[in-house]
Amino acid sequence: MRRYGPAVLLLLVGAAVLRISLFSALYLRYVQSGLRPYLIASAALLVLLGVAAGVRAAREVPDEDEDPHDHGHAHTTGPRLAWLLVLPAAALLLFPPPALGSYSAAREDAQRAAQGVGTFPALPTGDPVDLSVAQFSSRAVYDSGHSLKGRTVRLTGFVTHADGDTWYVTRLLVSCCAADATTSKVQVRGADAPPTDTWVTVTGTWHPKGRLGMSAAWPPVLDAKTVRQVKQPSDPYEKR
Repeated sequence: MRRYGPAVLLLLVGAAVLRISLFSALYLRYVQSGLRPYLIASAALLVLLGVAAGVRAAREVPDEDEDPHDHGHAHTTGPRLAWLLVLPAAALLLFPPPALGSYSAAREDAQRAAQGVGTFPALPTGDPVDLSVAQFSSRAVYDSGHSLKGRTVRLTGFVTHADGDTWYVTRLLVSCCAADATTSKVQVRGADAPPTDTWVTVTGTWHPKGRLGMSAAWPPVLDAKTVRQVKQPSDPYEKR
């Protein structure tokens, strides 16, 4: 059985990646949607290599002049350690980890340097207007035209908490994959806080605070009219 170790490992890793990329949308927890074809191709290649390694191992005939006991004794430690690599692959296959949430958001300090205050394009007509958390934050902190003033907006994200009754609707932004995720969040006022990591859609109006482009304006504030619990979207991250 020891000689089939590499084949089993390749098959497990390939099957795990196929599960999250071809047979579900779980891959969106880790990378952007545009990388899906590359994940599927890589996983398929790993499965083919695993099958080839298994066939090759099955065809190998032990050397009759070699003492099987000595051979096994000489290589006991290496193969046993190699089998440990099966554990993370099996874990990904059976128990894929959840998307990044409040813990990851809390690790990033809310430090925002002024990125240049200026005017933003006009918002679409009609209320409420759907915005990403990042879009709302950018307009609230940097828009000298105050395009959010008097408008009702709708934001969707997961709940994070601060001291006291302060809570936020939060999203993580990615450029390529979950490893480069950064946080965007909006403080919600006028509504009771749902539990941490609950996904919600919040409808409300912008509450101006601080000087544009300065740290006092961060995080922006939304006066809530309604807070509705929703399911986590298949793609939990916002794109830059």
